Amino acid sequence: MATEKKMDQSDFGKISKELTAYAEIVRSRQDQKQIIMNDFNKERKRYKAGKISKKSLISSVPRVRKELQRLNNEIRKNIKNLQRTAKKTEIFAARQTPKKFKVSLSGISLSGTKRKKHRKHNRSVKKKSATRKKK
Repeated sequence: MATEKKMDQSDFGKISKELTAYAEIVRSRQDQKQIIMNDFNKERKRYKAGKISKKSLISSVPRVRKELQRLNNEIRKNIKNLQRTAKKTEIFAARQTPKKFKVSLSGISLSGTKRKKHRKHNRSVKKKSATRKKK
């Protein structure tokens, strides 16, 4: 008896949840990064207005730089995870290709796919002529 492939819904659900989770993490880290940049711009404006000293602005620069680098690294890591999960989803979808069935009076049977004929590559290799170096 011939049976068609059936998609495993639970596995697909797991993959799609994982994909959504990584995308949400990337978005939240991007939002955090924007908040940090906005806070630093506010600090710069306060310095220009004369409300804080140059020394306090200078002291916050390394802290902000370090925090932005940390967020950039987290964003990159989660983007790689997102790409890996997307590739997993693509492979999962590719496995869902339908089977070919042959229908005849005797019944339904699985039809084998035709194999591609591989041509032989006759590459003529040029022989290097032996030349002697003159002294």
